[in-house]
Amino acid sequence: MAVDYAKVGLKVGLEIHQQLATASKLFCSCPPMLFKDEPQMVFLRRLRPTQSELGQIDPSAYFEFQKGVKVLYEANRETACLVEMDEEPPHPLNKEAVETVLTASLMMNMQPVDEVHVMRKTVIDGSNTTGFQRTCIVALDGWIKVGEKVIPMQAASLEEDAARKIGTEADGKIIRYRIDRLGIPLIEVATAPVIYSPMEAQEVALAIGRILRDTGKVMRGLGTIRQDLNVSLPNGALVEIKGVQALDLISTVVEYEVQRQLNLITAKDELTSKGVKAQDIKEDIVDATDVFKDTKCKVIKKAIDKKNVVKALKLTGFAGFLKRELAPNFRIGTELSDRAKFWGRVGGIFHTDEMPNYGVTTEEVKALRKAVSAGAEDAVVFVADTAENTVDALKAVVERAREILTGVPAETRTAKEDGTTRYMRPRPGAARMYPETDIPPTLITSEFVEHVRENLPESAEKKLQRLAKEYGLNEKLATQIVDSEYNTLFENIVKESDVSATTVAVFLTESLKALKRDGIAVENVADEQIREMFRRIGSGELAKEAVSDVFAWLSKNEGKVVRDAVDALGLKMLSKEEITVLVDRVMAENKQSIEKLGKNAFGMLMGLVMKEARGKAKPNDVSELVKQKLS
Repeated sequence: MAVDYAKVGLKVGLEIHQQLATASKLFCSCPPMLFKDEPQMVFLRRLRPTQSELGQIDPSAYFEFQKGVKVLYEANRETACLVEMDEEPPHPLNKEAVETVLTASLMMNMQPVDEVHVMRKTVIDGSNTTGFQRTCIVALDGWIKVGEKVIPMQAASLEEDAARKIGTEADGKIIRYRIDRLGIPLIEVATAPVIYSPMEAQEVALAIGRILRDTGKVMRGLGTIRQDLNVSLPNGALVEIKGVQALDLISTVVEYEVQRQLNLITAKDELTSKGVKAQDIKEDIVDATDVFKDTKCKVIKKAIDKKNVVKALKLTGFAGFLKRELAPNFRIGTELSDRAKFWGRVGGIFHTDEMPNYGVTTEEVKALRKAVSAGAEDAVVFVADTAENTVDALKAVVERAREILTGVPAETRTAKEDGTTRYMRPRPGAARMYPETDIPPTLITSEFVEHVRENLPESAEKKLQRLAKEYGLNEKLATQIVDSEYNTLFENIVKESDVSATTVAVFLTESLKALKRDGIAVENVADEQIREMFRRIGSGELAKEAVSDVFAWLSKNEGKVVRDAVDALGLKMLSKEEITVLVDRVMAENKQSIEKLGKNAFGMLMGLVMKEARGKAKPNDVSELVKQKLS
């Protein structure tokens, strides 16, 4: 779908969140790390919304409360304490984290605040034991330059990361969270909504990511960075999209959200031109269980066998619209289904735009239409579940269908790996934020600001020039290193190992990307393991050709070291005597070819020897020996 983004009036604002590599969490002395063993402690809670100082309840908090779920928290003693359990007041704000955010802020030309005041942001989805997230503004009103354009930066904040969701139990009534991640410091950087195309959004996110990495104080790896997008169209709505994990997915998410909103606007116009009004969509829910008493549809039959029911309703004038695609593999029916899942606690919905299908017959569809008095222009939605859940689900469907007839709803959505988004919750209101009373303000003195300013890290532009000059990297490799998560690691490896800078740079950029494409979990290999690989290459204990194989093995064998990988893969370096024996054998096996080719047999012999010795011998050593033998 070709879109003129300037013509449709697209505006995008970015919020970049990244974990900070500090010695401890934000409000206690626990280390900022995760655990993978069985939990040592568990406790069960249910969180409830509270009124703000103005007597208001935040709509997104009320939405989460309506789900009626309980939260089972898991912890161990090494990564969490009474602060994370909300059994002890928070400790003073982590000064190292404040300094890191201030550093990034000054690199984005922001103005530091005089005092850092911690606020509470209501969050009762279970991701925080307190029912709120602590956050504080450190600097305001800055700018960065991306290409020739100046991007205003609204604020840089410091906040605590949330607990991580592990799974659900009891048909979704209990959610399990681990509180090891809770309290890890996060920097949040927000731009003004001055981004006008999907690719520009991605370029701005890249520029901000560069600056954050330049501080040398941010974590890397899966889950350490998250991009949130605020996407708006003049004739659509402001939609907040949470949790875009991959940088290269940002442009796709924006592109698909624009498509979704434009197609919703088109659907609204077409329905309105047919004379369909929001008040025509009524909550006339009908029990249709008898229609499906002999059904061959497995989902519906299973529900009826469990003494559940099938309920249905008519969507006036919606025939053919529910199967309409809003974005790739995402339809209006999906919009209705998402609402039904959240509010009705059901697995999904059926609708007549996709029938007959899933074992539902033409005769059952006719009987269903008759049961709800649906005409040829009407669509029918039906759900199989408990009586309460089906009613709640269909009421949510009615609400969403009415919204289609009034415009694009402003809401919070979550990003998926294919670039599409799903309904998450209503947009939060002003009642969501209120002051934190347990933590005194932190002063930002002019002396402190000047100290940070005088020690700002090297900018990406200067680093690019220095890497090319100091290490002899070409422009492409130098740029890839600066843009990667491994730019600091690169210099550490080169300084401590006798390996060429180009070899290290190629592995940390191109080779790791290739391994990731092949499904290797690159985030499972620690920096120290990578450094050890190159130290062994430099000392002659490991061939550089074997580094990818060793890396892949380490990614699948947690807790192991490089020596373990070398032993398991049989990559112990061959001695000079062993190489000699190998070369003699290969030459003996190919005696006739050597006699025929003479010195021109070198390439053939190198290929045959290295095929057996790959990862266990240096090509230069083999080459020298083969030349000697041939001469």
